[in-house]
Amino acid sequence: MLVNDFDFHLPEERIALRPVTPRDSARLLTVRGKDIGDLGDFTFTDLPGQLRAGDVLVVNDTRVIPAQLFAKVGDAAIGVTLHKREAANRWWSFVKNARRLTPGDRVDFSQGASAELIGEVIEKADEGGVLWQFETAWATLEDALHAVGQMPLPPYIARRRGIDAQDFSDYQTLHAQKDGAVAAPTAGLHFTPRLWEALARAGVTRETVTLHVGAGTFLPVKAERVQDHQMHAEWGSIDAATAARLNAARAAGGRIIAVGTTSLRLLESAASDDRVIQPFTGDTSIFIYPGYRWKAIDGLVTNFHLPRSTLFMLVSALMGLDVMRRAYDHAIASEYRFYSYGDGSLLLP
Repeated sequence: MLVNDFDFHLPEERIALRPVTPRDSARLLTVRGKDIGDLGDFTFTDLPGQLRAGDVLVVNDTRVIPAQLFAKVGDAAIGVTLHKREAANRWWSFVKNARRLTPGDRVDFSQGASAELIGEVIEKADEGGVLWQFETAWATLEDALHAVGQMPLPPYIARRRGIDAQDFSDYQTLHAQKDGAVAAPTAGLHFTPRLWEALARAGVTRETVTLHVGAGTFLPVKAERVQDHQMHAEWGSIDAATAARLNAARAAGGRIIAVGTTSLRLLESAASDDRVIQPFTGDTSIFIYPGYRWKAIDGLVTNFHLPRSTLFMLVSALMGLDVMRRAYDHAIASEYRFYSYGDGSLLLP
């Protein structure tokens, strides 16, 4: 299976640079039936009518931290994007100009803040990977990041406009509770209190899991063959009570519908071969592409993804590549808004 099989052309004007207001007014493309692909055009306010009583929506409560840092090393500027926490003040990162760094270097990221933030290079890896140990006079590293860091908007937004104060709220979901993500679980951006109230009236319930999304989600797939691509690990957790409620809902005839590919990948990582969702705490580097045997979920709410990306491979695994090509062709022709701040879809195989 070749990565080129998952390519398509997206006009630049279809890339959303800001979310719509209110959030639940975003458009919703429904795609029903694997290898059939019945399409329907709605908005997120219509979501309760597209689901059934007893269905469960599973959201990710991770919270995006200002994970981009900038500094000078000699006469060279470096840009750091944190992507995975190893300990309280120790993070792996991707670094622009990583060749300027060697283990033992100490870099000042304070940017003029009154409480300094210093990072020491502990280890270097391939493709600009750097492990940092941070020191700060702030109470926590998170406090320091909020003082000097920038929100890690996806490159396809950041390179077309500046990151501003509005993004600190726009790029967080309603469900965000636990600091640790360096990219938003963007399907959750469409949900509002009034939408959840309507879903509850329709008999649709909500469960919450945590997956701290890493910057690896934005990395291009460089391999020619899909099977040769390696995913970066991300930390996630599903507690025993949540797993038990999800299994009970399915046993009662409800469907488990992930809100976002992040929730989906965690649920699939936690499920056993007999389709039982187990409690889970730890790293996952699950890679889902066509041919995958589904164990945990029955549907997905998700945004529209980049060509040749692991996420377009994932939705193609769920619905079939031909169906997703047809759905994306329809979305482009119908002027849906794409990517993190764009519209969404409901995929029900």
